[in-house]
Amino acid sequence: MGWIFLMFAGMFEIVGVVGMNQINKAKTIRSFSIFIVGIVMSFALLSLAMKSLPMGTSYAVWTGIGTVGGAVVGMLYYGESSDWKRIMFIAMVLSAAVGLKLIS
Repeated sequence: MGWIFLMFAGMFEIVGVVGMNQINKAKTIRSFSIFIVGIVMSFALLSLAMKSLPMGTSYAVWTGIGTVGGAVVGMLYYGESSDWKRIMFIAMVLSAAVGLKLIS
C-alpha cells in the first residue's frame, strides 16, 4: 500500500507544481487552489507512504516522480524544450526511481 500512496503523492506533487506555474502566470483563486490542494495532498500521501517505506527511498521516488512529471507536463502543455538530451536525463531520473523500487 505504501507504494500506491507514494505514486499518488508524486502525482499530486505534479499538480502542485502546475498550480505554482499558474500562480506565476496569473494570481487567481483557482491557481492558488490547485497549488494548495496539490501540495497538501502530496505531503499527506508521502507521510502515509513513509509509514511502510524507508524515508530515503520514499523521498527519492517522490521527488523523482515530481521531477519527471513536471518536465513531461512542461513539454506537453507549456511548450518547454523536448530535446533528446533532456529526455535522456529525465529517463535516467525515472530509471533511478524504478531501481529504488526494485531493490526495496
